[in-house]
Amino acid sequence: MKIIDKYILKKFLTTYVFVVLVILAVICAIDYSEKSDDFLKHSLSFKQIVTSYYFSFVVHIIGLITPLMVFITTVFVTSRMAGRTEIIAMLSGGVSYLRLFFPYMIGAGVIAIFSFYLSGWVVPRANKIRVAFETAYVKKPFSFDERNVHSKIDSNTYVYLQSYNNRTFNGRKFTIERIENRKLVEKFSSENITWDTLKQTWHVDDYKIHKFYKEREIILKGKDIDTLMGLLPKDFESKYRHQETLTLPEIDEYIAEQKERGTALELGIYYVEKYQRYASPFAILILTVMGIVVSSKKTRQGTSFNIALGFVLAFVFILFVVVARSLGQSGTLDPRVGAWIPNIVFGVVAIYLYLRAPK
Repeated sequence: MKIIDKYILKKFLTTYVFVVLVILAVICAIDYSEKSDDFLKHSLSFKQIVTSYYFSFVVHIIGLITPLMVFITTVFVTSRMAGRTEIIAMLSGGVSYLRLFFPYMIGAGVIAIFSFYLSGWVVPRANKIRVAFETAYVKKPFSFDERNVHSKIDSNTYVYLQSYNNRTFNGRKFTIERIENRKLVEKFSSENITWDTLKQTWHVDDYKIHKFYKEREIILKGKDIDTLMGLLPKDFESKYRHQETLTLPEIDEYIAEQKERGTALELGIYYVEKYQRYASPFAILILTVMGIVVSSKKTRQGTSFNIALGFVLAFVFILFVVVARSLGQSGTLDPRVGAWIPNIVFGVVAIYLYLRAPK
């Protein structure tokens, strides 16, 4: 790296840190003003709020805003250099326009690698703490209100519950069926099941077991029994931002588990979350290129115009991400397309702007 590369890289990274800190301060202030009543209602101390919530919240926000902050940083640094005719001096000194990208891409590459590790492993662990805090102190108490719940717990076993109360850990009208070669071979049923928190098992009252042998059926009855059946109370807990609390390996495990249970149609939100974590580092590189191209030319309007243009493009990018993510989660788009289409669109725009840029 030459002196000019180190100069640009230093400005790029220090400006990125400064911009992120400023945005974090603003977001935390707004978030606190929205949640202060909830904090007071639960008599939470300042230490509890900071250590149990805002440490995790800050990590979550850094992972969320990094691509856009890199773009804003690129526009700000390049506009300032263009405004002081530094870029013109570099080009006049024999530095090619493409060579100008080198220090930026080094910085963006470092941030992209950092961002991928952050979003894949660090942020989900922090989100476990953040989401648990919000569920306990900010959100309304969760009540499982689904009726007629069907679940596949392995390749041959199916479970049915008419209703479940997640506060009393009690289920009504319970049935578990084992099917082999498309024939029902065993059926276990009960009017009432309750999770025993001490034994960590299900307590079943007044149960019946139907066993089918060709033309014969055997019925066994019992008063009560403790058993495990492939379902746990956590399966009926709130799924509020659950996808954000899973690391990349955990997302893969969860998707595989749910597909085994036959609930693959409800996994769009998890697929989009997974693919977007892979797409985000590439978004950083694409937005860096776009930021250089739109702000490297000195304009009569000055630096402020380029920065304003950067914010407009950042808003358009956010809009693309939100819309594509929603379509991917709903199944209207393939989740991979929903996660990658903002990168594809802005990548094409960045290439077009680069080809049109005066060199």
